[in-house]
Amino acid sequence: MERLSYAKAAPGVYQTMRGMHDYLQQCGIEHRLLNLVYLRASQINGCAFCIDMHWKDLRAEGVSEQQLYMLDAWREWHEYSDRERAALEWTEAVTRLQGGDVPDAVYEQARAHFDEAELANLTLALCAINSWNRLNVAFRRKAGSYRAPVAGA
Repeated sequence: MERLSYAKAAPGVYQTMRGMHDYLQQCGIEHRLLNLVYLRASQINGCAFCIDMHWKDLRAEGVSEQQLYMLDAWREWHEYSDRERAALEWTEAVTRLQGGDVPDAVYEQARAHFDEAELANLTLALCAINSWNRLNVAFRRKAGSYRAPVAGA
């Protein structure tokens, strides 16, 4: 059961988070890639609401079910591009922060596929999704009701 609606209890929380989302939508990183890293971080964090949302958004963008099923095993599956692989590696390192930092090798791989502005924006996207995940998990936001926007609408 949902504990509370943070959007109702503290509208500034939602407005702040929405402001980051709006910025990221126009930052130049492909929406498909953003949703892919949002979904992967949400899987790591166990956020059912965000898994539901980003899965549906990716399907609406034409991403195959198989590509989504394989996201947990992205290292072993050949259908992700080098840029997507670099973004997924960066996602896992930034989300988990194992050892207290992001390894140099992961940074170098990301820099090979993202310029400085893109990497800063990708990192902000990960900060945002990790924050959304924590809000939704902490307050037990119910999953399943999200509807993806209709393409062209």
